[in-house]
Amino acid sequence: MTRQTELGKALRALRKASGLTGVTVARRASMSAGKLSKIETGKALPTVRDVELLLTGLGVSDAAKAEFLEAARMEATEATAWRTLRRMGPWKHQNAIKAIEAQTEKLRLFQGQLIPGLLQTPEYVSAVFALPPELPDETKTKTIAARIERQCTLYDSSRSFHFLICEHVLRWRICAPAVMAVQLDRLASLSRLPNVTIGVIPLSGRMPDFPMTCFSLHDDRLVIIETFHSEITTREPGDVQAYAATFERFTSVALYGDALRTMLANIRDDFLREQETC
Repeated sequence: MTRQTELGKALRALRKASGLTGVTVARRASMSAGKLSKIETGKALPTVRDVELLLTGLGVSDAAKAEFLEAARMEATEATAWRTLRRMGPWKHQNAIKAIEAQTEKLRLFQGQLIPGLLQTPEYVSAVFALPPELPDETKTKTIAARIERQCTLYDSSRSFHFLICEHVLRWRICAPAVMAVQLDRLASLSRLPNVTIGVIPLSGRMPDFPMTCFSLHDDRLVIIETFHSEITTREPGDVQAYAATFERFTSVALYGDALRTMLANIRDDFLREQETC
């Protein structure tokens, strides 16, 4: 049972104990009876504000209200330190992300650090997981295999993918120039898939916002944000809307289609010339 379901059941138990009908509580909380029903059965995630309005409508004590509001905040936003994920086994984290992606029909991903994992070549993946903190060989092998296995979802025509990548990511020497050249060719190839959209935000354009963090939007239900110390997951509707709006602002200045592939070819050729002089 998820915390979302537990929270809904607890709210329902409070309402039953109060002797109030769902219609009455919903009216007091300025929401529809249908929405309240979905919250109580765990089918909809209430915002912290929703929970506060429901508790006020039920007339619960300040102490009980504080406890429920904390539970709502924990459900809406979770942060997991990278060191914790490493202890658990990074390949298990790849499998967890794969499970989230399997439930996502429309994935939007903004990346200002690395080529997105779903688009990485095996050589690029290997170079990424060779970066500090270094993983034991067996762990690294499992993690690389798990990330590459995730990429099968790109060929599921029932799903759509929209990737936004900052231009500097294409130029960062994560690995040898020849490997970077192959990686850029892969981006160009994947950009032709009918359900995959790849955009690059050029350095020459005017930025519509600050690219502060990398994030992925899974439909309109949750966002995963990467920081230096942790991975943050938020289901708070207001947060999801904020990241969706940020994604759209960057989309408006990105290069797509032939313009994208021309940029990729030019940067690839730079890498190949560099390789020849090595």
